[in-house]
Amino acid sequence: MKNVNRYIQSITVACLAVMLFSCEDRLHKVRDLEAKIRAPQTEGEGVNLFYTDSGKVQANLRAKKLLDYTNLTYAYREFPEGLTLYFFDEKQQKNTVVADYGIEYSKAQLVDLRGNVKVVTSDSTILTGKQLYWDQQNQWVFTDQAYTVKLKNGTVNNGQGFDANKNFDKFISRYNVGVQVVKESDTVVKKPNK
Repeated sequence: MKNVNRYIQSITVACLAVMLFSCEDRLHKVRDLEAKIRAPQTEGEGVNLFYTDSGKVQANLRAKKLLDYTNLTYAYREFPEGLTLYFFDEKQQKNTVVADYGIEYSKAQLVDLRGNVKVVTSDSTILTGKQLYWDQQNQWVFTDQAYTVKLKNGTVNNGQGFDANKNFDKFISRYNVGVQVVKESDTVVKKPNK
């Protein structure tokens, strides 16, 4: 009889151990499933964000929809229905960026804008294209896609791929055609004095 009781106790302990371990295994499966879903940690509609520094507005971001995935290992924020960004230079002059879609990669400090991208600077420079990247750390704008830029002096440049600083005063085009406006005073060659 004692052997039977020990046998029943052993079976009971074994069953409890199996149940505990199976629950632990299920918990890991649930966690893995949650990670695979990749749901945003935050969703926003009618977003109107202001970025300030020392009491001055530096930027104003407006978007119909914001999906925040900064909870993931490779954190990012997505603007699936487009965005409008107003940012202000040192003199508080407004510059505007509009795109049909945008995504900001937090750790890489890179913004990818796609679809009818348009940049209008405070000095009336207008840049349009299909896609544009903004390197936040280096304050650099670039693309490999087709673009058109119209400078305030009337110069029009159509090209494929460019790199530029945030003020567009350093603009390197990879391939382009366009109309360059040159002042007559820039073309006059002065004769050396004899």
